[in-house]
Amino acid sequence: LVPLDRPVPAPVPAAPVEVAQEDQEYVPYVTAVRTGTQVDFPNKDKIQHHLYSVSKPKRFEKPLYASGAHESVVFDRPGVITLGCNIHDWMIAYVVVLDTPYFAKSDRDGQATMNGLEPGRYRLEIWHPRLGKSVEQEVLVPAPAPLSVTLALKPDRRIRRAPDGKTGGY
Repeated sequence: LVPLDRPVPAPVPAAPVEVAQEDQEYVPYVTAVRTGTQVDFPNKDKIQHHLYSVSKPKRFEKPLYASGAHESVVFDRPGVITLGCNIHDWMIAYVVVLDTPYFAKSDRDGQATMNGLEPGRYRLEIWHPRLGKSVEQEVLVPAPAPLSVTLALKPDRRIRRAPDGKTGGY
């Protein structure tokens, strides 16, 4: 939510957030953070990974690093950053960097809750990896009833590993 009646509160330093490389996947798949947040990328696998992003808001590369090691990146510009691994093509995840402190990540049922909002008008922005583009609408807080938004998602086109988890020696 982006406030429309007043300025966005200034950023407050946040604790680092973790996106692990675990079982040859990024966990969690989607992470939302405020601009200026450090994200740690520990390698919890017994193999090496090569983390990178070519996304405009934050381009970086963390070449091969082994099990037990970790790399960190400070996300200093808002936007959606796609993470990949140069060794394991199926490994993909997203870091959504926001200039507002008013955000929530939905649960498995698509539900998200935000409490403690000041009354006023906000621009609701919804992003999902299978949405295609963000959905926006103006909302009023307090609302007379819970807000419900239905989204049409595109098919999940992620590359999948072999069912037995074997990767041909990678």
